[in-house]
Amino acid sequence: MNVTVFGATGAIGSLTVTELLDRGHTVTAYARNAAKVPTSWGDRVRVVIGEMSDADAIDTAVAGADAVVSALGPSMDRKATGLPLLEGTRHILDAMKRHGVTRYIGHATPAVLDPQEKPTPGTRLIGVMPRTGLRRASAELHGMVDPVKASDLDWTIVRFIAPKNTPKQDNLRVGFFGTDKLGFAVSRADIAAFTAAQVDDRTYIRRAPAISN
Repeated sequence: MNVTVFGATGAIGSLTVTELLDRGHTVTAYARNAAKVPTSWGDRVRVVIGEMSDADAIDTAVAGADAVVSALGPSMDRKATGLPLLEGTRHILDAMKRHGVTRYIGHATPAVLDPQEKPTPGTRLIGVMPRTGLRRASAELHGMVDPVKASDLDWTIVRFIAPKNTPKQDNLRVGFFGTDKLGFAVSRADIAAFTAAQVDDRTYIRRAPAISN
């Protein structure tokens, strides 16, 4: 499949690109900074450079895709301003509609509920913490995810709490709060592998599974 990855040079995004390549997919990577494109990609990855405000560049990246992966996430820098990923997500969704792309995989925290979940003490706590300490990041996260959940896309939102720079583990837990046993920490390598697997797996269509080690 042809897969376009946004946030492709980030910690999780770059691992996701590698996972997709290993699975035999053709990858287009959208990046803001050409200097951050890994040399290891070589000519195996089509790279499109542009800001999240650049609707034309985003359209170019989405054209010809069978699926879109967004490894984008709000900045945790308290000095950050604005909500650039809201505009960027809007451009991505518009481009997907123009080009008839229906499969979308994105990332979030458990502050975003699965459509079939009810709030639990854990999700309430996770939801309150960003709103009190990182209001801008929380607003951006929900502003990115809410339009996706409200769309008619075949979306999957992969949720996680505490990503770590550790190798893949043998104990990945996948489920939903209130019904399944889930932890906090999860390796970025496992997030990338699970995200890449969703491209052609329809188990979690219009669901937001949470993962942990």
